[in-house]
Amino acid sequence: MADHLLDHVRPYLDRNPEQRVAYVRAPRWIGHQVARDAHRRLEELLLRPLSLRTQGLMLVGPYANGKTMIAERFAVEHLRTSPVQKVWVVQTREGAGLGHFYAGLLQALRAPFGDCRPLRRQSEQTDHLLASLKPKVLIFDEFHNALRGRTRDIEAVFAFLRRIGRQYDVSPVLIGEVAVYDFVNATNEMASRFDLLAVPRWPYDEAYLTLLDSLEAALPLARPSNLSDEPLARRIFGLSEGLIGEIVAIVTKAAVAAIRSGEERMTPAGIDALRHVPISQRRNPLLRETLL
Repeated sequence: MADHLLDHVRPYLDRNPEQRVAYVRAPRWIGHQVARDAHRRLEELLLRPLSLRTQGLMLVGPYANGKTMIAERFAVEHLRTSPVQKVWVVQTREGAGLGHFYAGLLQALRAPFGDCRPLRRQSEQTDHLLASLKPKVLIFDEFHNALRGRTRDIEAVFAFLRRIGRQYDVSPVLIGEVAVYDFVNATNEMASRFDLLAVPRWPYDEAYLTLLDSLEAALPLARPSNLSDEPLARRIFGLSEGLIGEIVAIVTKAAVAAIRSGEERMTPAGIDALRHVPISQRRNPLLRETLL
């Protein structure tokens, strides 16, 4: 009966193995509490009244913890329901300097541009696009990339964020690692403009066990794996170090292996066979020496 699976997942048991593997590997939205809170806060920014001093938001947490997916999901849902795009996601470019910052912004706004254009021209083109497109929320993903340059460039980036609120009624949303929090809170003036929504590592608690149950129900394996039972839950938690991206990656790989082996369930032995290395252990000097 496959009662451990969601209703819409059960029919996939009749598919061939490669079709099932493709379904398991497909990106999937996990609507946990932090994600729902983030979407509510983003919706508030989108629906707020006109303001000369717009409030922004920081989504701050460790790498591989679902921050980008939260932002992209919100942007996609907005596009599905709104006749006019008011939410834009900017991939903040790596590299120091305002040129890299403007280049990422112009690319997100789908502007024809060249990286060799003078900084003044990039700034003017950005202003023209903001005036014509009238975005309400600009989401800067990996914003910590903009904080690695010279002090004067970083100050100019924050001056830009203040100005677009006053001049174009835009609420900036900054997504990144703890450096974003540190730089924003370096001055009271900037700290007053951004609320914080933390996206921390998951603790080993009931919410984590519920997450494992949700994942198991969404993956078409014929036999129940009981992911939330000890010691399997502990093993996954230790390997993932509480990062949701790592949790999903481990469970996905284990489910694929279970389909291809015919085991049809995830087991502690199957998890160990993945030889998954936690993020904190990937900078291994002894392993590096073997690569030389």
